[in-house]
Amino acid sequence: MHRRILLKWLGFTGVELLLIGCDGPSEKPPEKENPAMPAASASTMVKVKVKVFNSKGQLVGPIEMPKVIKTDAQWQKLLTPSQYEIARDKGTERPFCGTLLENHKTGVYTCICCGLPLFSSDSKFNSGTGWPSFFAPVAEENVTEHTDNSMLMSRTEILCTRCDCHLGHVFDDGPRPTGLRFCVNSESLSFTPSTDLAKIADPAAGS
Repeated sequence: MHRRILLKWLGFTGVELLLIGCDGPSEKPPEKENPAMPAASASTMVKVKVKVFNSKGQLVGPIEMPKVIKTDAQWQKLLTPSQYEIARDKGTERPFCGTLLENHKTGVYTCICCGLPLFSSDSKFNSGTGWPSFFAPVAEENVTEHTDNSMLMSRTEILCTRCDCHLGHVFDDGPRPTGLRFCVNSESLSFTPSTDLAKIADPAAGS
């Protein structure tokens, strides 16, 4: 298979990733603050419309809310070095090394940066590429697409709509019903079991 086609199908940024083992566990961030609290002032606040869970564990919306905007220093305090490298600096974790690749539990995958629900276990499938793969987001509004012309190829980058967290890329070689493959880094996601969805309720959703 031609190298460019192989790279595009796998969705990673360098074939050398397949030759390097997985890293050890990332360090814990030194301090934690509310990741959904925007740093922008009210006068410069940008609004987005997304779907979120309410206190009953129901996905509701779209609801208009402030976009989460923080400085690099603020993100570095919230995230581990590995999470920051991928989620904010658009890196790629090594294939078959992500902590959520073999997660077969029922639940929802949220943004590691701001907690926005992004994907459901109902759309997760084994793509064989080495990264968690989904055939659809939990809500179209919650995932933004952006043209990525890096690495001498054209790909479609996927981002969290609320905070611009880098998730990975989407390709058109997925299964039915969408035919899409959202290839996502585990480091960009957090998982919540379906029995605990009320715990990720967004205040904007009400009761």
